[in-house]
Amino acid sequence: MVQQYTKEMIREVFIKKLNEHPLNKITVKDIVRECGINRNTFYYYYTDIYALLSEIFQTELQTVIDEYNDTLSWEESFLVATKFALENRTAIYHIYNSMQREELENYIYNVSGTVMIRYVEKVSKGISATQEDKKLIASFYQGALTEMLLRWVASGMKEDPNIVIRRIGQLFDGNIALSLERSVNLKD
Repeated sequence: MVQQYTKEMIREVFIKKLNEHPLNKITVKDIVRECGINRNTFYYYYTDIYALLSEIFQTELQTVIDEYNDTLSWEESFLVATKFALENRTAIYHIYNSMQREELENYIYNVSGTVMIRYVEKVSKGISATQEDKKLIASFYQGALTEMLLRWVASGMKEDPNIVIRRIGQLFDGNIALSLERSVNLKD
């Protein structure tokens, strides 16, 4: 219990610092000073700041996975994934503009993939589409959503993702099911 509290405190202080300073200006010394712990305690949990950052993204990905269920549309699931970014805009912007941009890109790509794979599986119930086509359809939407979200971050996260994501959902409504149905009729 104490370990979980300490890790959570380290995480919260790090996110707070990221919302105040660029990633390359944050040190372990800054984090441990604000947490009131020693450096050894930090290193007991994390090898460095980048391991901490990676764990934060893994935790956020797990949140999306845990909250996803068959009653959610892909749009609702994706909005769950943008919650952390909206609550920590400056931190996300600092990560995006750092040498650790790849960590953010991987997080977005993994979230998009998780959401779209599950959604395509849900829509494909009762449709005899091939597994290869299901993967291809999910991969296509994963790439498109990843790129859109990265462009949103790059532009300063000014647009409301709720409006954009819902609009995309309306514009492409039924396309996944239609693509799956086409898969049934396609011959190799």
